Amino acid sequence: MSLVEDAARVRENAYAPYSRFKVGAAIRAGSGQVYLGVNVENAAYPEGTCAEAGAIAAMIAGGDTRIDEIAVIADAPRPVPPCGGCRQKLAEFAGGGVKVTLATTRGQAMETTVADLLPGAFAETDMA
Repeated sequence: MSLVEDAARVRENAYAPYSRFKVGAAIRAGSGQVYLGVNVENAAYPEGTCAEAGAIAAMIAGGDTRIDEIAVIADAPRPVPPCGGCRQKLAEFAGGGVKVTLATTRGQAMETTVADLLPGAFAETDMA
């Protein structure tokens, strides 16, 4: 099963009662393990979580710390990139050349990289 298929499967479990905009994410870690996440909304919109953040949290809980590949899928007319916060989170756990596949439930997909999503990302060395 591809990462896009994994993300599509888990997307059905997203909790989006307000926006109805369900998103699924799948991350392949350096170990080869695949971690999944969905968006989770609540009445205080900014307090919800994104699918990418959920997949990263699952990866960390699973003992992995490096991302080798990412896929995100949503029901949208065109592939939707991660929000700015998730772009930074992805950049912290993936190298700039890591492939990101953005897909729609309508069969469209585009490939990009973490560096293309977030040029000039903050790095640990910027915090010293």
